[in-house]
Amino acid sequence: MRYIEEIILFIIFINTVVAIITVFRKPRSINSTLAWLLTLTLLPVIGFVLYAFCGRGIDGETVYRFEQEDHRRIKEIAEIIEEDNRNVRHNEPSNLYPTAEALSHYFDRRDESPIAVRNEIEFFLDGTDKFERLFEDMRNAKNNIHVEYYAFFNDKIGNRFLRILEEKAEQGVEVRMIYDPWGSPKANKQFFAKLREKGGKVSPFITSKNIIAKTRLNYHLHRKLVIIDGQIGWTGGFNVGDQYLGESERFGNWRDTHARVVGTASFTMQEIFLRDWNASVVHKENRMAYLPEYFVLPEKEIKKGVPMQIVADGPESEELIIRDGFVRMILAAEKSVWIQSPYLVPDETIISALLIAVRSGIDVRIMIPIMPDHPFIYRATQYYANYLHQRGVKIYHYNNGFLHSKTMVVDNELASFGSTNQDIRSYELNFEVSAFIYDPAIAQQFRAIFEADMEDSILLTDQMIAKQSHWLNFKQKFSRLLSPVL
Repeated sequence: MRYIEEIILFIIFINTVVAIITVFRKPRSINSTLAWLLTLTLLPVIGFVLYAFCGRGIDGETVYRFEQEDHRRIKEIAEIIEEDNRNVRHNEPSNLYPTAEALSHYFDRRDESPIAVRNEIEFFLDGTDKFERLFEDMRNAKNNIHVEYYAFFNDKIGNRFLRILEEKAEQGVEVRMIYDPWGSPKANKQFFAKLREKGGKVSPFITSKNIIAKTRLNYHLHRKLVIIDGQIGWTGGFNVGDQYLGESERFGNWRDTHARVVGTASFTMQEIFLRDWNASVVHKENRMAYLPEYFVLPEKEIKKGVPMQIVADGPESEELIIRDGFVRMILAAEKSVWIQSPYLVPDETIISALLIAVRSGIDVRIMIPIMPDHPFIYRATQYYANYLHQRGVKIYHYNNGFLHSKTMVVDNELASFGSTNQDIRSYELNFEVSAFIYDPAIAQQFRAIFEADMEDSILLTDQMIAKQSHWLNFKQKFSRLLSPVL
């Protein structure tokens, strides 16, 4: 027995040493470091297998492919947007208030994301309404349809979507589509075969390629984009699937936020699609050029535009651009910060910003779902909801189905929406896109939507937290420890 104990202790010692060496080889946040160290230490062998597939940084080839873009043409497109802005210069952020100007300059410098002023925007909170309007735009397409989704399901709405793409491809419209296989498990080659036969082109996102050789499973395309005829852009939180229409018995009503944008903000959506496509295709001859027909100025006159920026972020960049944009918004607040997110697993930077706002007398409210879709993430969300509530943040549990909306509204001035959740995965691991809007009318619209959702929500109280069992508290705290790697 003594020899067996010595062997076990030796294995534990070696495992711990190797775990420390493995984790500290790559610069990462202290939370991520501790989470992986805990995983590797408590799960010998299994922990290292998980780390090999989920803990390593994104591979250099992927980063390189994202850097191979036509920066000269991108600059030219930015100049076209700037020239067009002069037609509605009166509504630019610099003519509104300093906070909007500072935030827009930050994104322009960090992400080469120009502010676009001449836009009309329409929001959709219901999946059925969103898809019917999107399908109308797709059927009216004359030149090109570019589609990019995290989840594209082989179900009723997914097949309706695909049939329209097939019809347009057969009519000679250029149809291209990028999808994430991890979010679209049944959207395989056979599913897209007819679209390809009719001339459409489909590519899985680059991070799904050579997954065994590259052993990176933790980086996902989470963006939702459709760009039509170079001037109509769709983005937000809805994926393509019946559950997003509220037809899932598990989730019931699905509450999300998506938008149809007509105007020059669609140019940045198009650039994001082109970059993702060119990074994902295998052969150079399949790369897309930045053609004029992909960037078409609005045909209709837009006298009073909505100034906005479309911002992309992902693990190919060392900077957390969208996350830092959220921080800047929170710290700029003078009256209120209202947030909706299906997941609440913030990092220390976001937590600090929220607590600074609360301690400054700012009305901070966060709305999250009352039901889980991922158990560990939900328990971690509960932990942070309790933690922030106890420090003055008002936490609302949405109780009318599942809340998947990702929005933020600051005072009556700034608003954002998109694919980015308030969690570490969205900040650091996913390829995301969010829109930042500098229009008081939109901010007030977001506040009104939030207030309407409060009618279907339950405000978290001290009494509710006190009634949570010791076992539930343990699951929350344990999930919180793993939150940086969830």
